[in-house]
Amino acid sequence: MNYHPKVEPTQGLRIVITGGVTGGHLFPGVALAEEFTSRDSRNRVQFMSIGNELEKKVLEKKGFELIPVRVQGIKGRGIVNLIKSVFKLPSGLWRAVQSLRNFNPHLVISMGSYAAGPATLGAWLLGKKTVLCEQNILPGVTQRLLSLFAERIYVSFEETGKKFSSAKVRCLGNPVRSEILAALSKQEPFNPEKDSGAKPFSLLIVGGSQGAHSINMTMIEALGCLEDKKRFRFVHQTGVQDEVLVRHAYEVYGTEATVAPFFEDMGNLYHEADLVICRSGATTVAELTALGKPALFIPFPHAADDHQVLNARSLVVARAADMIFEEELTGQLLAEKIQYYAANRILLFQMAEKSKLSGHPDAAKNIVEDCCELLGGSQMVFSGSLNSVVPF
Repeated sequence: MNYHPKVEPTQGLRIVITGGVTGGHLFPGVALAEEFTSRDSRNRVQFMSIGNELEKKVLEKKGFELIPVRVQGIKGRGIVNLIKSVFKLPSGLWRAVQSLRNFNPHLVISMGSYAAGPATLGAWLLGKKTVLCEQNILPGVTQRLLSLFAERIYVSFEETGKKFSSAKVRCLGNPVRSEILAALSKQEPFNPEKDSGAKPFSLLIVGGSQGAHSINMTMIEALGCLEDKKRFRFVHQTGVQDEVLVRHAYEVYGTEATVAPFFEDMGNLYHEADLVICRSGATTVAELTALGKPALFIPFPHAADDHQVLNARSLVVARAADMIFEEELTGQLLAEKIQYYAANRILLFQMAEKSKLSGHPDAAKNIVEDCCELLGGSQMVFSGSLNSVVPF
């Protein structure tokens, strides 16, 4: 039955955001949730995903409800795990359908990953409106399948839209969290005299929400190759496994560094960094381009369909970033890159300007506005700034 609940003026919208597992899928969903609730305090947002520790920690801090659904990925898991995953699908779908019936959302938004499958399929079975947010330049298997049920598909790259029905596609960018965008107000015009050696060259090293062991180990090796180590200041997100080892290496080399398994205040860290060394997941790319930060990408070599290389290459071609393939990564090469960019601040400024041209800092706002337009349809119109929904 196609049942789209009416939105009464005193009730606001009910939104389900599904998908997550990693920060790359979760954080854009959080950005959308914040945009919905900041527009109208009556709007309610519920997340539906696997309920891992990252999701629990982030969503509890943000004050959003999380409904856990049992589901596992299918691609590349081997025959035994594939069978286990398939047997979990019915119970995950049943749980999703029951939760959707209870919450009765006006809209379900899929952020991708296998965790989005049950809620999006359940929404279709219940006749709920659904939309997709595809962050990567090359869509994953889950999103390609779920696109059959979606009424809108929001993409970050023009090229991505070619993978879906053109009538559904809107290229509006990848949503970025408000605390990241807050760093935009702190940016100052480039000053060659001030920014060309008077202060330490600041590097932010981030391997994603869970760290990256290969980057951590190569950075330790690079420390031994760097000349004049006092010129540099490092902020290094290691993940839990390598924190102690990496911190000890910086201490041994007498290099100024802040080391932690995970940083909360990424907006300020991006702002203070002269160069960011990182993976090239879609959310990282969106954050960097929204702020206009130059990056040295080291794509994760085992990403599905090699999408991290594709994400990075789009900025490398635009001369907004540099890239090292992991199979070519050595401590010596990384040290040479760091020293090269430290000696060429004007080049970094030019990369930053090109990066900003690729950014979509208003992505969350524009996607939410389009969702509201979709919900308006033949049942309701919007009053004023789209903060309220009024029936005909």
